Amino acid sequence: MPERDLRYLADLAAQLRVDAVRASSAAGSGHPTSSMSAADLMAVLLACHLRYDFDDPHAPGNDHLIFSKGHASPLLYALYKAAGAISDEELLSFRKHGSRLEGHPTPRLPWVDVATGSLGQGLPVGVGVAMAGRRLDRVPYHVWVLCGDSELAEGSIWEAAEQAGYEGLANLTAIVDVNRLGQRGPTRHGWDTGAYARRMCAFGWHTVEIDGHDPGQIDYALSDARNVRRRPTAILARTRKGEGVSAVEDREGAHGKPLADAEQAIEELGGLRETIRVQVNPPEPVKEPDGVPHSPLKLPVFELGDDVATRSAFGEALAALGSARGDVVALDGEVADSTKAQAFADAHPDRFFEFFIAEQQMVAAAVGMQVRGWVPFAATFAAFLTRAADFIRMAAVSRADVRLVGSHSGVEIGQDGPSQMGLEDLSMMRAVYGSTVLYPCDANQTAKLVTAMADRPGVSYLRTTRGATPVIYDADEDFPIGRCRVLRASPDDLATIVAAGVTVHEALAAAGELAEEGIRVGVIDLYSVKPLDIEALRAAATTTGNLITVEDHWPEGGLGEAVLSAVADLGPRVIKLAVRQMPGSATPREQLRDAGIDRTAIRDAVKRLR
Repeated sequence: MPERDLRYLADLAAQLRVDAVRASSAAGSGHPTSSMSAADLMAVLLACHLRYDFDDPHAPGNDHLIFSKGHASPLLYALYKAAGAISDEELLSFRKHGSRLEGHPTPRLPWVDVATGSLGQGLPVGVGVAMAGRRLDRVPYHVWVLCGDSELAEGSIWEAAEQAGYEGLANLTAIVDVNRLGQRGPTRHGWDTGAYARRMCAFGWHTVEIDGHDPGQIDYALSDARNVRRRPTAILARTRKGEGVSAVEDREGAHGKPLADAEQAIEELGGLRETIRVQVNPPEPVKEPDGVPHSPLKLPVFELGDDVATRSAFGEALAALGSARGDVVALDGEVADSTKAQAFADAHPDRFFEFFIAEQQMVAAAVGMQVRGWVPFAATFAAFLTRAADFIRMAAVSRADVRLVGSHSGVEIGQDGPSQMGLEDLSMMRAVYGSTVLYPCDANQTAKLVTAMADRPGVSYLRTTRGATPVIYDADEDFPIGRCRVLRASPDDLATIVAAGVTVHEALAAAGELAEEGIRVGVIDLYSVKPLDIEALRAAATTTGNLITVEDHWPEGGLGEAVLSAVADLGPRVIKLAVRQMPGSATPREQLRDAGIDRTAIRDAVKRLR
């Protein structure tokens, strides 16, 4: 590289460091030292290798830059300033009320694909974006992910590393800022880039170890990453935290703090200079993707009275949806034969993605694919989605539209025992910001809700049941999200039973038995657990004064507490029947009985009201 270019890149890196110091100083908080270590890496990437149109963030050929080490946001915002995307005034609004420049990046900025800051997530999401580029978009964009060395302790990083190696994602490069220091002290491997290289190589990655402050070495490594075939690349760059300022350079105790003397630091970095504007290389011209093929939707039809598992209905409905919409994709955690997502895999193998038993990577890839406009459905056992709770939480922060499906929910699964029972999932998913939580009780209802999820914004969750349940709804009935279905009601009702999923059938059976004894009760199928049909619940609470909720879930945070939140101010009596003891192995019928959520338990609860 010519000396003139090296000087330009050094000046650009110094500007990025100065702006990181200034932004953090103006905010009185932030992570300038973590930004300073990676400034040379990002200067060379921005000026020489990134292909991006900042005026058109959605251009199909744009590269994707993900800051997995999201706390280095001052550096990212300094890059945006250098590219002319934001002003110096906006840069100095960092972390202030109302600013788009939040403490960790979010898609409030149009150039940010996903929120980061929960470490270990950027690379897994990048894998999803890269998989979309290679197998779905078939567009030659490159995905660059800036990682910190500390986050390489996260297991999700290695789930991503294995998936990327297995898929041969040559369009993915991890740039690892090996600055030796974490939040409280040295990292596990310090500056031993070879330790990281051996691990990445074991997963099938091409690796390059460089001095992360040498623009020539950085340029070579980034060029090399562009040219590698059939393998992802990891650039392992030895750097110094706080590079360029003697008071903090490679010193412990400076993490996450603005510099004590910003003016002195800026002077040491060469002072304020006329802003260097970078003409970022435009993306490769690519043909605009053809419109997504759509055809009439032909959902499966299930006959009244037949016994069909809702997981089976999900699989058939998803396959049908995939036939009608070419943008629908399915992701599996090696349980497609059980969740019944295999029906989609058989019908649309080119849009089915296997992540094996790596639930964090599966959810992260769903987030990455929706960045590119795809409509992902990710399915596994309800219990195993808890592994990915932080990824689901961060999906909401990312404003991501992802659809999650949890099968084998509750004690109803029977003999497999408690390790396989999803008993926390409703609580977990209800707590996610802006989420939708659906729990159908029959096959036709399930099919309609799968369709509704496809265009639902945010994080949506469908809970399905292992065992077969009776079909009680006609195939032409609709089930709007946010509503419920009143199955039984009369002016003489002693109470209203509110149920969802498998317990709807127990509630109907109990209501029938009580009616034979002259006791009338209402039954509500609360298939939309979030958002709730508050009006219907409040009407039932006002009419009978007694609500009995029945759920195949722990009592904390599930159906009962959702109902109580809607009616508490009316003062009705709310009895919550839920799983309260640790189950063992037993038949489904025995499990429901032992948990106190079967028809007998419901009938006894009603009688105690008399």
